[in-house]
Amino acid sequence: MMTDPDQAAGRRRRILVTGASSGLGAALARHHAAPGRTLLLWARDPARLEAVAADCRRAGATAQVRSLDLADSAAALAALAAEEAGGAIDLAILAAGLGDVRGRGRTVEEAVAVVRLGLVNFVTPGAMAAELAERMAARGRGDIVLIGSAAAAHSLPFAAAYAGSKAGLARLADALRVAVAPRGVRVLLVEPGPFDTPGGRLVPAPAWLTRRPEWVAARIARACERGQPRLTLPRFFAALRWVDRLLPRRARDRLLRALAPHQADAP
Repeated sequence: MMTDPDQAAGRRRRILVTGASSGLGAALARHHAAPGRTLLLWARDPARLEAVAADCRRAGATAQVRSLDLADSAAALAALAAEEAGGAIDLAILAAGLGDVRGRGRTVEEAVAVVRLGLVNFVTPGAMAAELAERMAARGRGDIVLIGSAAAAHSLPFAAAYAGSKAGLARLADALRVAVAPRGVRVLLVEPGPFDTPGGRLVPAPAWLTRRPEWVAARIARACERGQPRLTLPRFFAALRWVDRLLPRRARDRLLRALAPHQADAP
């Protein structure tokens, strides 16, 4: 049975947002800032994180900050346990992530980049989501939002580690959703396209495909209230996913390789 959006919004008093210092994470933190809510804001950069927290406090929310690097999975899980000890998390938005493309003169990405993207984009958020899912299932309620990427549906030769890590997160999100839905817990996978941010501009994209983080944040919140299992933005990328599947392999491979030189020169 679909939960009433107003009821769901009302019970979300304690909200965790990772990657909250900039981009989509910051936009999501500001979107959810309201009187009576406690925002648990995580990111690596303490100065930028505190600036976002100040905006949330001006909106009437209580904002608590935590500076950490999700490449340290054990530290992230310990921090999550500490946050839960202070009160049950009603909504967890795992928005932290890293993007990358192969460097100039390389055929593929460096091994160290593959490790770091795997940890930050998949291993740590996946472990956090699993821990939260278990805790929320015991309580019989809760929402988890995992921020993937539209790139997860494509074998990008210039960003194999990024696409691969996000593909792993997508599969895990769907598996968790199936597991915890009978226990009153909802899992939403978000697959956004490129953002109009300094980081997002490292990978050029047509202006008509680029979205402001605030626009995406509002639609994520709406999808979460509705109990949607998946949200792809813009919708064009949902259609592109089917094109990727239906193209003959050789044609698809040529198309992906044609994209690579343009991306590979990103600084």
